[in-house]
Amino acid sequence: MPAMSSALPLTPTDRSVASPEEQLSRWLALLGVAGLFVLCLAWELWLAPTGRGTLAIKALPLLFPLVGLWRYRLYTFRWVSLMIWLYCGEGLVRATSEHGIGAWLAWGEVALSVLVFIACSLQVRQRLRAAKAAQ
Repeated sequence: MPAMSSALPLTPTDRSVASPEEQLSRWLALLGVAGLFVLCLAWELWLAPTGRGTLAIKALPLLFPLVGLWRYRLYTFRWVSLMIWLYCGEGLVRATSEHGIGAWLAWGEVALSVLVFIACSLQVRQRLRAAKAAQ
């Protein structure tokens, strides 16, 4: 029976450590999602609530990708780059329809959404390019 140890590397490979560019895009995505979560909660509960603050529930889906982004999972970066457009769209609608602090908060939501999209897209592109170069 052949030994299984030859199929599984026991020492870290070059791809088990992220490059500085990958680390930057990962942290930007992680901090952007966390910042968007805090902004959505503060906006709907304290700063400029609409109604009784029930719209704060929109922040809950932002908790799901935090673990995947923290654990550096490529799949999470991919679906977050698609899901984040819901927040960007909501921010654009509210930025053009509200006045005062609500409009400013909406533009902040748009800016954070675009930041998260760019960071996630960079992460996916960098990781796929590195995987292709390793072959």
